[in-house]
Amino acid sequence: MWHSFCVTRDMDIQKLNRRHFVETDLYYRVSLGLSSKLIKYENCVIHIEVTLGRKWDKSYNATAAEIAHCWKNSHPELDKAIGCKVFIIDLKDNDMKATLMQAGITPGYDAYKGILFRKSYLN
Repeated sequence: MWHSFCVTRDMDIQKLNRRHFVETDLYYRVSLGLSSKLIKYENCVIHIEVTLGRKWDKSYNATAAEIAHCWKNSHPELDKAIGCKVFIIDLKDNDMKATLMQAGITPGYDAYKGILFRKSYLN
Protein backbone atom coordinates (compact mmCIF):
# COMPACT_ATOMS: atom_id res chain seq x y z
CA MET A 1 0.00 0.00 0.00
CA TRP A 2 1.35 3.48 -0.91
CA HIS A 3 1.03 5.03 2.54
CA SER A 4 3.03 2.37 4.37
CA PHE A 5 6.31 4.20 3.64
CA CYS A 6 5.10 7.41 5.25
CA VAL A 7 5.50 7.01 9.02
CA THR A 8 5.05 10.29 10.90
CA ARG A 9 4.29 9.55 14.52
CA ASP A 10 7.84 10.10 15.79
CA MET A 11 8.48 13.39 13.98
CA ASP A 12 9.36 16.31 16.25
CA ILE A 13 7.75 19.29 14.49
CA GLN A 14 9.25 21.88 16.87
CA LYS A 15 12.75 20.51 16.35
CA LEU A 16 12.27 20.52 12.58
CA ASN A 17 11.00 24.11 12.68
CA ARG A 18 14.01 25.20 14.77
CA ARG A 19 16.42 23.54 12.35
CA HIS A 20 14.61 25.08 9.36
CA PHE A 21 14.71 28.51 10.99
CA VAL A 22 18.49 28.38 11.46
CA GLU A 23 19.38 26.71 8.15
CA THR A 24 16.93 28.35 5.74
CA ASP A 25 14.19 30.54 7.15
CA LEU A 26 16.49 33.20 8.59
CA TYR A 27 17.78 33.98 5.08
CA TYR A 28 14.26 34.15 3.62
CA ARG A 29 13.04 36.24 6.55
CA VAL A 30 15.81 38.86 6.54
CA SER A 31 16.63 39.04 2.82
CA LEU A 32 13.31 38.32 1.14
CA GLY A 33 10.56 39.11 3.66
CA LEU A 34 9.07 35.62 3.92
CA SER A 35 8.89 33.15 6.79
CA SER A 36 7.51 29.64 6.98
CA LYS A 37 6.87 26.95 9.53
CA LEU A 38 5.76 23.35 9.47
CA ILE A 39 2.30 22.91 10.95
CA LYS A 40 2.04 19.13 10.55
CA TYR A 41 2.99 16.18 8.38
CA GLU A 42 0.44 13.44 7.89
CA ASN A 43 -0.51 10.98 5.16
CA CYS A 44 2.65 11.99 3.25
CA VAL A 45 1.43 15.59 2.97
CA ILE A 46 3.41 18.54 4.36
CA HIS A 47 1.35 21.39 5.89
CA ILE A 48 3.19 24.73 5.92
CA GLU A 49 2.17 28.18 7.10
CA VAL A 50 3.86 30.98 5.13
CA THR A 51 3.92 34.65 6.13
CA LEU A 52 4.65 37.21 3.41
CA GLY A 53 6.17 40.59 4.22
CA ARG A 54 6.58 43.72 2.13
CA LYS A 55 9.80 42.60 0.41
CA TRP A 56 8.28 39.44 -1.06
CA ASP A 57 6.97 40.04 -4.58
CA LYS A 58 6.16 36.58 -5.98
CA SER A 59 2.62 35.34 -6.63
CA TYR A 60 0.90 33.00 -4.21
CA ASN A 61 1.32 30.11 -6.68
CA ALA A 62 5.06 30.74 -7.14
CA THR A 63 5.48 31.16 -3.38
CA ALA A 64 3.72 27.87 -2.61
CA ALA A 65 5.80 25.94 -5.14
CA GLU A 66 9.12 27.42 -4.00
CA ILE A 67 8.52 26.95 -0.29
CA ALA A 68 7.01 23.45 -0.62
CA HIS A 69 10.04 22.24 -2.59
CA CYS A 70 12.38 24.03 -0.20
CA TRP A 71 10.95 22.16 2.81
CA LYS A 72 10.85 18.79 1.03
CA ASN A 73 14.40 19.08 -0.32
CA SER A 74 15.94 20.50 2.87
CA HIS A 75 14.67 17.93 5.37
CA PRO A 76 15.23 14.17 4.96
CA GLU A 77 12.22 13.51 7.21
CA LEU A 78 9.99 14.99 4.49
CA ASP A 79 11.58 13.45 1.40
CA LYS A 80 8.81 10.88 0.95
CA ALA A 81 6.10 13.57 0.83
CA ILE A 82 3.78 13.39 -2.15
CA GLY A 83 2.31 16.85 -1.70
CA CYS A 84 2.15 20.01 0.34
CA LYS A 85 -0.65 22.24 1.61
CA VAL A 86 0.48 25.85 1.93
CA PHE A 87 -1.46 28.32 4.09
CA ILE A 88 -0.52 31.91 3.25
CA ILE A 89 -0.75 34.97 5.49
CA ASP A 90 -0.07 38.15 3.51
CA LEU A 91 1.06 41.08 5.67
CA LYS A 92 1.86 43.42 2.77
CA ASP A 93 -1.39 45.39 2.75
CA ASN A 94 -2.63 44.91 6.30
CA ASP A 95 -0.79 46.38 9.28
CA MET A 96 -3.39 44.95 11.66
CA LYS A 97 -2.37 41.39 10.75
CA ALA A 98 1.25 42.15 11.64
CA THR A 99 0.12 43.54 15.01
CA LEU A 100 -1.95 40.42 15.69
CA MET A 101 0.97 38.15 14.84
CA GLN A 102 3.31 40.09 17.14
CA ALA A 103 0.74 39.48 19.89
CA GLY A 104 0.85 35.73 19.18
CA ILE A 105 -2.52 35.64 17.38
CA THR A 106 -2.68 33.99 13.97
CA PRO A 107 -4.96 35.97 11.63
CA GLY A 108 -7.01 34.28 8.92
CA TYR A 109 -5.26 32.94 5.85
CA ASP A 110 -5.29 34.95 2.63
CA ALA A 111 -4.75 31.93 0.38
CA TYR A 112 -4.61 28.14 0.43
CA LYS A 113 -2.46 26.37 -2.14
CA GLY A 114 -1.73 22.75 -2.89
CA ILE A 115 1.39 21.32 -4.50
CA LEU A 116 1.90 17.81 -5.86
CA PHE A 117 5.56 16.93 -6.12
CA ARG A 118 5.10 14.54 -9.07
CA LYS A 119 2.38 14.76 -11.67
CA SER A 120 2.21 10.96 -11.88
CA TYR A 121 0.41 10.94 -8.50
CA LEU A 122 -2.75 11.99 -10.36
CA ASN A 123 -2.84 8.81 -12.48
